[in-house]
Amino acid sequence: MTDQVSESPTQDRNGVQVIARAAAILRTLEEDVSGLSLGQIAQRTGLARSTVQRIVAALHSEKFVIAASPTGRVMLGPALLRLAGAVRSDFLEFAKPILAKLSQELKETVDLAAIRKDRLLFVDQVIGPQRLRTVSAVGETFPLYCTANGKAYLAMLDNRNVERLIGKTYDARTENTITTSAKLLAELDQIRKDGVAFDMEEHTPGISAVGIALMDALGNPIAISVPVPTQRFDEARELIAERLLETKHALLDLVESR
Repeated sequence: MTDQVSESPTQDRNGVQVIARAAAILRTLEEDVSGLSLGQIAQRTGLARSTVQRIVAALHSEKFVIAASPTGRVMLGPALLRLAGAVRSDFLEFAKPILAKLSQELKETVDLAAIRKDRLLFVDQVIGPQRLRTVSAVGETFPLYCTANGKAYLAMLDNRNVERLIGKTYDARTENTITTSAKLLAELDQIRKDGVAFDMEEHTPGISAVGIALMDALGNPIAISVPVPTQRFDEARELIAERLLETKHALLDLVESR
């Protein structure tokens, strides 16, 4: 019979603390793709430089971070990027049929976006069958404050973090763009109640949209939108919102089951 060594509560707490600190370091490196020095990481995370050096060394040994320059800067490594790619592909794999079904039902384009700081990054799309339709290139980025899917994500944050992320004044993309935080925060309150967000020609003239946002299995925000030429948006608006909410619930059920 083999003896089992159980971890003490102190060991368990220390282990969780190390993981939290490593996660903070990785998130900081995510924000600067060119890499950071140990001192910069320590400053941005609020950790002691010696702690950063120890954790970075462990992450480097597993190739979660790699050297970014001969002067000691480090950046996210291939092992972490492979894991991230696998998770994204997994989410896309089970989300794609649901998004395709939504597009077929609505006969409109459906966009899937990830969040990158204060912008949306379009990662996938199901193009609708209409001759007059909207298409955004995969890899394109849009602001959060003037897009339906972006506002849906912002509504997941509290007001303080919204202003911390995007500030209090915004560039006008069209004559309908909300340009102050007071008006935007009032709209976000309504989005939190309704569960869906709207873009009424706020990003691009002639295009309106409905959007939702949710978290994937790892807690990463994902945003989905249905952009529609404004000339047919009014009659389709309620149906799109209803179907998007159903899609959100279906995706959340799949996320919880995985």
